Amino acid sequence: MSDPFLAALSALCPALLSALAAFEEVRRRLDPPRIGELREAMRPIAATLHAATEAFRATAPPADLADLAAQLQRAADAADAMGGSFCADAPPHEAIARVLHAMRQHAEAQALLYPLRKALPPVNSFFLEPAARARLATLDPAPRREPPTGVLTARARDGARGGFSLYVPESYDADRAWPLIVALHGGSGDGDGFLWTWLVEARSRGCLLLSPTSLGSTWSLMGDDVDAPALRRMVAYVREHWRVDDARILLTGLSDGATYTLLCGLQAEMPFTHLAPVSGVLHPANLLNGNLERAAGRRIYLVHGALDWMFPIATARLAHHTLAQAGAAIVFREIADLSHAYPREQNGPILEWMDPALVP
Repeated sequence: MSDPFLAALSALCPALLSALAAFEEVRRRLDPPRIGELREAMRPIAATLHAATEAFRATAPPADLADLAAQLQRAADAADAMGGSFCADAPPHEAIARVLHAMRQHAEAQALLYPLRKALPPVNSFFLEPAARARLATLDPAPRREPPTGVLTARARDGARGGFSLYVPESYDADRAWPLIVALHGGSGDGDGFLWTWLVEARSRGCLLLSPTSLGSTWSLMGDDVDAPALRRMVAYVREHWRVDDARILLTGLSDGATYTLLCGLQAEMPFTHLAPVSGVLHPANLLNGNLERAAGRRIYLVHGALDWMFPIATARLAHHTLAQAGAAIVFREIADLSHAYPREQNGPILEWMDPALVP
């Protein structure tokens, strides 16, 4: 390996991983009044990444590392675009669009980076919880053909919405049954992007992870429920090809995905054993369709931010009261510093609530 290429690679990897981790924190802290403050904090990190990305682009890799370098360049470019989108000054009417674009680039950078984990040990560690890193050899053994593991996707041939992303831990072994996490994106999101909200915890703790895409721009919160049958089919597909623990099937989601977690998860004959809505509401239809009666005894982990500007905290407190009165075995986590955002730090507690053995 040439010295200039090694130097460029050694500069790019930490800059890239630092930027991805910093933007994860930005996503956690997102609140309209704080966007300017978060942007200022992100700018020097994004500038360091941009410089490292351009230096790497200008350095020729050895011939036998050309494919690795090209993939890493694509990941760095996506993360660089993430930083540029979020940090650039923009008029107020463009601010939200820029944030959403940065979030998409954040997920894309991770998707491009993940296949390089075997070649780049810091990348492999990045996609594990700290407590699981000592078990890396066990968690990421040599690949095998059947059954397939890693990140898998199923999409409509015509480009329409629907389909899913699926993560099967590389350590998958059919000799035991595996918990299944079904994670629902927020409005206008998709499963490909939302997968990365949960992949580290699923990989570290040994869970299958299914991240569907709604058939419409969001989940079936109005009109005909077209998403529930699709979710049933997806879970059935995973059960058919991998060994799922039917006593540990978690349905969780963010915002509209959280609202639909309750609306769909409490329906009759759904396969979900545990529900964990984050930053959503208890849809009025639950009061009319028999879901409250079916909530009796159901295990629900409700998470909401006290600073939520889209669904004020009073709506979550009412949902908690209503579900508790209906007899649900409910846990309510009201997070004082959370706005309408995803609290990644709750993933571990949610899994340990579902099963205390699910530790990293």
